[in-house]
Amino acid sequence: MLGHLLKPEYEELIAAKDWESLRIAFEDLDPADIAEVLHDLPWGDAGVIFRILPRDTAGLAFEYLPLDQQTELVQTLGSEQLAGLLNEMAPDDRTRLFEELPAEVTKRALAQLTPDEMRMARQLLGYAEGTAGRYMTPEYLALKPGMTAEQALSHVRANGRGRETLNVLYVVDERGGLLFDLRLSELVMAPPDQSVGSLPQRPLVALAATANKDEILQTFEKYDRVALPVTDSKGAMLGIITADDVLDVASAVATEDIQKLGGMEALEAPYMEIGPWEMLKKRGGWLAVLLVGGMLTATAMGFFQDALLKAEVLALFLPLIIASGGNSGSQATSLIIRALSLREIELGDWWRVAVKELRSGILLGVMLAVIGFIRVVAWEGLHRLGVFAHGYGPHFLWVALTVSGSLVGVVLFGAMIGAMLPFGLRRLGLDPAAASAPFVATIVDVTGIVVYFSVAKILLTGTLL
Repeated sequence: MLGHLLKPEYEELIAAKDWESLRIAFEDLDPADIAEVLHDLPWGDAGVIFRILPRDTAGLAFEYLPLDQQTELVQTLGSEQLAGLLNEMAPDDRTRLFEELPAEVTKRALAQLTPDEMRMARQLLGYAEGTAGRYMTPEYLALKPGMTAEQALSHVRANGRGRETLNVLYVVDERGGLLFDLRLSELVMAPPDQSVGSLPQRPLVALAATANKDEILQTFEKYDRVALPVTDSKGAMLGIITADDVLDVASAVATEDIQKLGGMEALEAPYMEIGPWEMLKKRGGWLAVLLVGGMLTATAMGFFQDALLKAEVLALFLPLIIASGGNSGSQATSLIIRALSLREIELGDWWRVAVKELRSGILLGVMLAVIGFIRVVAWEGLHRLGVFAHGYGPHFLWVALTVSGSLVGVVLFGAMIGAMLPFGLRRLGLDPAAASAPFVATIVDVTGIVVYFSVAKILLTGTLL
């Protein structure tokens, strides 16, 4: 529930400039719910709401807004409101906002930060996009190994407010080098006079600041941590990445993979912010490659032109044959790419996958072959009963067998190509998502034509050919 008011009532209060009623209406709302209300309001009205919200509430609600709305608000808010929002934001969320802002707006936004926040922002912006350094937050709590448990808890009480998380604490040496991490519960349960350095230690797991998005996701999945430290090349503690940051990383990775599977390069900004020339660059290259592949399909058909002239009925089933092969390949590609991404399978499992897809391809092909055979025979039967004006001629059973046999071969070949191509790309150090469904379908189209007419030549020679 978003509260006792509906969207039109919020708009009415804004139009009436009843700021006190608005402030009261928002008092009992969670920041995430406030952001949901703001997302549905016009830009100008949302800006008004931010001017009446308490500073800390406004900062929290702002973090829940999508980047495009955050960008719009940053460009319209006054300096005082902007300073309040930016300084209240978590450093990692603020970094992602700065990445989306135009250069001049970023310069103005940076100027509103306090000296400490400015230092953190410049540090985070200094790392390459998509790395752990960009996603981390420097707001963590560090302890010294020589502290007693009682001293450490006092340190947490005095300095813990505003930290990203207190579930995990980090023990560092005098030079800032990470020694180990410590669960807060272990500190609470320890004898007051026991030193932090003597508490039970888990195996140290840390991310390099230069780790990419895939490495971040794999490390979190492998060790099942709620937060992981980020270190530099010398092991010095730089910041932490928490579970909410990982959700952002996972969303970005999934978006890139889905866009690549659609037969294009991954977009580097929200869809509505991509200009026509950038869209041409992202989509045109793959479309050109697929066009060349389509030309190969036309070339393959040219080799069997005589067969088409002798048996025009074969042309009726050509779209069905190549579509079935392409669909089979696309299914296999999507399954294998996802399995590789989730590490359900590794490169060494290619032969097991090949055997599995061989079985699946045969079963799927036989299933479609039976459906195809029944369809041809049934159509011919209805034709002879006068239901349809056109049939497949006196050799319709041979046509049905040709369609059925071709479906088995094409579906099997599509499944094998679709499954093995991601392995080949991964072996070459390329992204398996580049084996997009349209790309696989184009490959299978060419081979599907060859399979179809080869089967037709074997079965129909002496009858239709």
